[in-house]
Amino acid sequence: MSTLRLKAEDTEDLQVIAAYLQDAVLLVQDIAYLPGTRRLALVANRFCWEDELGPVPAGRTHRRARTGFHFDNVEKVQSRNIDQDRQDGVLNLLTISFEESLAPSGSIVLTFSGDGEIRIDVEALEAHLADMGGTWETPNLPTHDQTTDPES
Repeated sequence: MSTLRLKAEDTEDLQVIAAYLQDAVLLVQDIAYLPGTRRLALVANRFCWEDELGPVPAGRTHRRARTGFHFDNVEKVQSRNIDQDRQDGVLNLLTISFEESLAPSGSIVLTFSGDGEIRIDVEALEAHLADMGGTWETPNLPTHDQTTDPES
């Protein structure tokens, strides 16, 4: 696997970063808002979904990578249902979305399992992701509860 480096400047780019970061795990202490540089920086262990393409042999392990990502042009950061006093709290990132207000500004929303959320108000969308070294094996494959529509 090669080292992943991505940049997002629009919603479509951000969707690519969100796909790579789905099921990333991080600690509360690995989130830093840097108001002097107008940046929110995070470090996570992302699941290497790109290794899961095609048939996966039985008994094969999966991979994770240590990854840094940050958002620039930050004007305000808010969180909901994240205990910031518990720095060793583990967060599981489900998705990242962008809610545009008056172009190019808007809010980047990081959604975590357990109904946690970080909302980042930005002057303009700019995000960067970079792997920080090699990958390691994990026997665990993230799974999601599949809810069925009672109407179908």
